Amino acid sequence: MPPAPVRRVPGRLAAPAPGWSTSADVVVIGSGIAGLTAALRLKDQVDKVLVVTKDVLAAGSTQWAQGGIAAALGPGDTPDEHELDTLVAGAGACDAEAVRVLVTEGPEAVRELIALGAQFDHDPDGELSLTREGGHHRDRIAHAGGDATGAEIQRALIAAVAASPEIEVVQHALAVDLLLADDGGVAGLTLHVMGEGQRDGVGAVRCRAVVLASGGLGQVFSQTTNPAVSTGDGMAVALRAGATLRDLEFVQFHPTVMYLGPDSRGQQPLISEAVWGEGAFLVDFEGERFMQGVHELADLAPRDVVAKAIMRRMLDTAHPHMWLDATHLGEAFWERRFPTILATARSHGVDPVTELIPVAPACHYASGGVRTDLWGRSDVPGLYATGEVACSGVHGANRLASNSLLEGLVFSRRIATVLPAELRPWSDPATDTRTAGLVAGSVRRELQEVMTSRVGVLRNAAGLDEAAAVLDKLAGVSADAIELAAWETTNLITIGAALADSAALREETRGSHWRDDFPERDDARWAGHFDVVMRDGTTSVSFEPAPATDGDQS
Repeated sequence: MPPAPVRRVPGRLAAPAPGWSTSADVVVIGSGIAGLTAALRLKDQVDKVLVVTKDVLAAGSTQWAQGGIAAALGPGDTPDEHELDTLVAGAGACDAEAVRVLVTEGPEAVRELIALGAQFDHDPDGELSLTREGGHHRDRIAHAGGDATGAEIQRALIAAVAASPEIEVVQHALAVDLLLADDGGVAGLTLHVMGEGQRDGVGAVRCRAVVLASGGLGQVFSQTTNPAVSTGDGMAVALRAGATLRDLEFVQFHPTVMYLGPDSRGQQPLISEAVWGEGAFLVDFEGERFMQGVHELADLAPRDVVAKAIMRRMLDTAHPHMWLDATHLGEAFWERRFPTILATARSHGVDPVTELIPVAPACHYASGGVRTDLWGRSDVPGLYATGEVACSGVHGANRLASNSLLEGLVFSRRIATVLPAELRPWSDPATDTRTAGLVAGSVRRELQEVMTSRVGVLRNAAGLDEAAAVLDKLAGVSADAIELAAWETTNLITIGAALADSAALREETRGSHWRDDFPERDDARWAGHFDVVMRDGTTSVSFEPAPATDGDQS
């Protein structure tokens, strides 16, 4: 293994002294399916739950989930079959115990979500309507509003929170850093509230536990399906507090993101693979269905397989995108099954009813994150993590389609099972000796560009070395002012550098991590996980071997 790089970034975010304070037994950071599920299940077990969200309650990634939520709910389907599909997609890097938890507890969790008020689609016989997506061998994707599953789940959860006076919500608030007690455990956290009543600016929240449910890191890249709030804040907060980040190199690039042109940046329109599940297929500029023969499932292969096939064809033909053909589905089907995608595509000048959709891979999902055990506990006492911010082990090197919403449900329920009995005593924050700093917000564009071009879908040693040099340079550009842009950019560069370092060390191709200089999977050397830790701004990466979990020794 090449020598592990050691990188310097701020040990904590420079911020004004807190100008206000409050307290809660548990603070939940994030308001998607993971955060709101945790809050709703904790509200009757502790005196006070405070939910902190960076924008409004509905602004996270959950609302953008088009395809649905996977669980063994259909006739003939079993958790064992769901488990096998998950392990195969994860390319040997899953935690088998975590996958077993996911698939066995998933059906009950989905039924509870329905009981809470989430209205899923049903067939004419009144049975839950289930469809198929990439990597699944069964129809097991429950959906709502055709392609508006995330929005419907978010609606139901927000309604339940609104009916729960025990839950306090603070919107437009960025989690700055954890406040740590003398024993290194959670004593509270600092927040920056962007103007909400009497709370404005930086304040301190005393608490006995923090549940991170803040989503992913998609804005590290210049093209992503993630919303603007996904700047890796929760991962960075946890890393600076002493938690371990695992599997950061496994970033899933969704194969079919609508291509908007070479100059498009930021959040891009996703064409859900539920469209593939209904019969759409990929073609190149010659009209050839190039997924035929690549995988037994052809266009319904796991996402990493499809993304790589698209990128190979783009490189071979020097075209900036490929095409998704769903014209045979017909207008009535499009309007019933995929109304949101149809409207979005038409708003960008493409009518999928009569035209091919230009598609190319873009950053979609972080399979890695804060390392947790089977109950959502991190290394830091009193700090839990769930959803995309966490690395529970269920996704391995490549998340199986529609397992993400299920993960948020299942592991938030598990956290709520153990956390009340593990509440820490109220503690005074220790003197914070971590070195404060801020990276200038002005470097964000260059950071995103180098991450996309050198640490994106296709990676190699030369590109990763170049990325490391650029990231080191950008990390040294100090901010002139304390502001939101600088806080976010510091978090992005902290997580981006850790991701790039892990990718440089993993000299193989596995799942969503594609090294063209090491094109084969190599279980003999690389079955296991890369872990990132930080000590006062100095990050380091180590490798922990673990047996491959899919039985594939190729």
